[in-house]
Amino acid sequence: MRRWNGITEIPADLTASVLTIGNFDGVHLGHRAVLAEVVAAARAEGVPAVAVTFDPHPATVHRPGSAPTLLTGLDDRLALMAQTGLDAVLVIGYTEEFARQAPEEFVRRYFVEALHARRVVIGEDIRFGWGNVGDRTTMTELGRRLGFEVEVVHDVAEPGERRWSSTWVRELLAEGDCAGVTRVLGRPHRMRGVVVHGEARGREMGFPTANLDTGATGTIPADGVYAGWLVRYPGAPEEVSLPAAISIGTNPTFDGVQRRVEAHVLGRTDLDLYDEEVVVEFVRRLRPTLRYEGMAALIEQMRQDVISAADVLGVPHPAQLPASGSATH
Repeated sequence: MRRWNGITEIPADLTASVLTIGNFDGVHLGHRAVLAEVVAAARAEGVPAVAVTFDPHPATVHRPGSAPTLLTGLDDRLALMAQTGLDAVLVIGYTEEFARQAPEEFVRRYFVEALHARRVVIGEDIRFGWGNVGDRTTMTELGRRLGFEVEVVHDVAEPGERRWSSTWVRELLAEGDCAGVTRVLGRPHRMRGVVVHGEARGREMGFPTANLDTGATGTIPADGVYAGWLVRYPGAPEEVSLPAAISIGTNPTFDGVQRRVEAHVLGRTDLDLYDEEVVVEFVRRLRPTLRYEGMAALIEQMRQDVISAADVLGVPHPAQLPASGSATH
């Protein structure tokens, strides 16, 4: 999948396309339904399948103080979009100046003149143009006047459930509901970040952890301990997923104040992950974050967390675990 950073990077020999537009945060199953339709229509017409998206997210520009945390950073969003079979993504740098375009001005410049759209596939809730005044009716009328077809993909949801949306995923993450998140995303939720030095308490207790930096991308789930995977070299041919117990919280046993995301690779004390970019994937919440009276009680709980995580992930229990109440120095 090609990535075009602005219309100046669109090849001059592009003469037609089938396209869609959206933020695609999380690339959940609703997004995937739209993208699948774009790819199918493009293949039928023998032209490239293109998605138009934005960076940064418009909400961070218009209301930076209350914008939601994004489910995926741009790199992960594009990687997930590539899995749908798209040929290219046009990433538009979103600014206040860009946002001031009227719906027709935007569509004419980007869809017609730059991407030569034959068909535009949209979701029911599309909004575009200054003040979000453009909707699916607007797009249909513009298509009629500017020479492209418009196809509306109806909201997707499991029977009896609300429609799949990024907002719903954030709500489920806030509840620590990994099963619900996986059902809406079609995959487990992930965070991506660089491993930084922490306070080394986990290593002292025999459970060294990889601490994600504060700039890690992806919404942080509810505080607690999770079973999941730590992925090294994400996206590379040598990518490897290691079973992990993941802790989110402020370490209340030690009166911590900074919220951290840290992952212990089950049974491994030999890994040097500092300054390495990794992905942490959440499979199931094992328990809430609790305060323990003393080191011995915490170590015993961590031993149980590792065993529980191994059972959830379907991997063997580590051959050696610190004894209850012991600490490795």
